[in-house]
Amino acid sequence: MNAIRRSDNESRPRRRFALLGTVLAVVLGVLGAQAAAPGDHAAAARPQRGHHHWYQFGVASWYGRFFQGHTTASGEPYNEDALTCAHRTLPLGSVLRVTNLRNHRSVVVRVNDRGPLPPNRVIDLSWAAAHLLGFSQKGLAPVEIQLIGPSPEVAQLNSPAPQSDAQTAAR
Repeated sequence: MNAIRRSDNESRPRRRFALLGTVLAVVLGVLGAQAAAPGDHAAAARPQRGHHHWYQFGVASWYGRFFQGHTTASGEPYNEDALTCAHRTLPLGSVLRVTNLRNHRSVVVRVNDRGPLPPNRVIDLSWAAAHLLGFSQKGLAPVEIQLIGPSPEVAQLNSPAPQSDAQTAAR
């Protein structure tokens, strides 16, 4: 039996390092779990419930000189140099961000008319908006539409109705 036998004293440093590593891992694990635990600051980062982000993808077109000065669905005269648009369903006065998916340019427009008439299109933009998006020469472009802000009418529908003094006194 020519095997070299180690004494117990030689293996003790390894045991100490193993024990020290285990204790260190447990301490760091506990500290990390406490740091990741939700506290008061997590409530501020949490998104509000009930907030819905509306968006739509489709093909945009533009309309210009032929309609200049004609009355829009909102009652105002059409101005090809204004940043406005026509949408079938969004409330008049809604504010939208329209992004051209070919070149990633975007513009903010206000809905003031109804349309577009062709069923394969989702929005009609004024000439100025189409020019800023870079498709005034082409006529059509794939776009993403995001609702930035509702019209004042929609905001009034979503907020509670003001109470009169008589209603308040009755309670």
